[in-house]
Amino acid sequence: MAKTLPAREQVAVEDTWNLSLMYADRDAWEADLKLAQDMGKNLAAREGHVCDSGQSLFDTLQGQVDLYRKLGHLGVYVSCLSDQDTGNDTHQEMNQRFFSIEAGIQSSISFINPEILELEPAQLEEYYRQYPKLEEYRIDLEDTLRLKPHILSKEMEKLLADVSEVCNNPDQTYSIFSNADLKFPEVEDENGELVQITHGRFVPLEESADRRVRKETFEKLYGVYKQYSRTLASIYSGHVKQLIFQARTRHYDNTLEAAVNRVNVSPQVYRNLVDTVNKNLDKMHRYIRLRKRLLGVDELHMYDIYTPIIAGVSKNIPFAEAKETVLKALTPLGEDYLNVVREGFENRWIDVYENEGKRSGAYSTGSYDSYPYILLNYTGNMDNLFTLIHEMGHSMHTWHSNHTQPPVYANYRIFVAEVASTCNEILLMEYLLAHTTDKKERAYLLNHYLDSFKGTVYRQTMFAEYEMVTNQMAESGQSLTAEALTKVYYDLNCKYYGPDMVSDPEIGVEWARIPHFYYNFYVYQYATSFSAAVAIARNILEEGAPAVERYKKFLSGGCSMPPVELLKIAGVDLTSSQPIQDALDVFGRVIEELEELTGDTL
Repeated sequence: MAKTLPAREQVAVEDTWNLSLMYADRDAWEADLKLAQDMGKNLAAREGHVCDSGQSLFDTLQGQVDLYRKLGHLGVYVSCLSDQDTGNDTHQEMNQRFFSIEAGIQSSISFINPEILELEPAQLEEYYRQYPKLEEYRIDLEDTLRLKPHILSKEMEKLLADVSEVCNNPDQTYSIFSNADLKFPEVEDENGELVQITHGRFVPLEESADRRVRKETFEKLYGVYKQYSRTLASIYSGHVKQLIFQARTRHYDNTLEAAVNRVNVSPQVYRNLVDTVNKNLDKMHRYIRLRKRLLGVDELHMYDIYTPIIAGVSKNIPFAEAKETVLKALTPLGEDYLNVVREGFENRWIDVYENEGKRSGAYSTGSYDSYPYILLNYTGNMDNLFTLIHEMGHSMHTWHSNHTQPPVYANYRIFVAEVASTCNEILLMEYLLAHTTDKKERAYLLNHYLDSFKGTVYRQTMFAEYEMVTNQMAESGQSLTAEALTKVYYDLNCKYYGPDMVSDPEIGVEWARIPHFYYNFYVYQYATSFSAAVAIARNILEEGAPAVERYKKFLSGGCSMPPVELLKIAGVDLTSSQPIQDALDVFGRVIEELEELTGDTL
């Protein structure tokens, strides 16, 4: 009998997130959606009068913030409903209708920024003097004016807002196709039981001690992606083309510049990361050689990359135990921090287990007026423990920003979004290393630390390089066919993993499995954030209270200052490649320790 996933309604209530605190039922959501539409109409009526006076400008900005606050709440609710069961047609319809209505509202108020940009600096300063409350929006207005070269006429801004729904279509299509429509074969596990391969089960199956299970799982999953690779390439090509359309329309040189400039980050930060990691690929290759030796195989294949290399240590971690471990690991951050984490555990912030049709992966989400909810697909392995503390880091970042900043400055920039989550992961690793005296367990943890570097710095930088290369290909007029995308990805895989890894042909189509490629140059921030988090966690553990206070000031900053400047408060300067190099030096030292520890038989 094959192990099948439970239907959504079969999942225990206590293991699901409590969305009823956002809206009691659909009628309540529909009523709020109608209210948002009315708010949009009222704001749209201000066209032509945004900058009549200081008060008029303030009232427009205040109305815009109130509207976005409402839309954010509506959108989080319906996206969570959609993700908890992508096969629920009612929730999909609600989600798609919301996107359509939101796009219409955005179109109707797209005149706001162009009108603001018509203001002369002297006139704006006069408005600050005339209406002092406008000072609340000075930072926001400065950020708007920073983008002046890329803001278009009112007519063009309206046109771009009108086509936003079309531009979002590749991402939505990919998500539904990958999560709801794609079905993977069964595989016989090490116990002789048939198990259906799913997104959530893929990595646990790849961790199997039975190499046959790993190989068959790998080949069967990527066999499905290869079968549909032409369709998936067409979807990805559509995504890249809409990025190019928007970048060129807004007078950017390329899609990379357009993506990072939105959050006030230089493209050089992106390129620094790729260049620095490429200069340190020897460390990754050294790790691969160590993994090959410890697994005792003549050839190391891509299906060997997840399985533990220290035998007899891997164990199942019940969710209750995982929560207790998280609380212990985060103790250095203080009791006030821990109390909020406990609140999250006790008040159903988290949707814990996989069910039929549930979105794969994990994330933290929330509006200004909701809990910072967490979606997991918890299966009880060590990676899942790290995922839990990672997503709780996101939620705690959101909580601190929402409780400190007004709505206009609460949403922290994407560039710093992975710092708190990764800092939590490193604190967990340091806690686990400090509380084991067992040689095998220490070796296991050191390898997990190395895998974190591999997955978060090297793998995400490889993804970042793939995004950069494929966007450049499309910008130069090359077609993003399945064959072309597979070759780019396969060649990068060979470069990053080195000569001691057999890059199996199937791995070339892994690009089709990565949803983050639809997030518009997002993944590089995992690597920069990991590097920042290494430094921050070290300071917290070495300095104690002063470093914790600096860190909480960073967590509470929202978008009240540029993200690179905000990180400097926590002691990290990512305008330099030094934090990246420092983190990779730690990676090298951990490899050395594991080599020494495993020099003799464990």
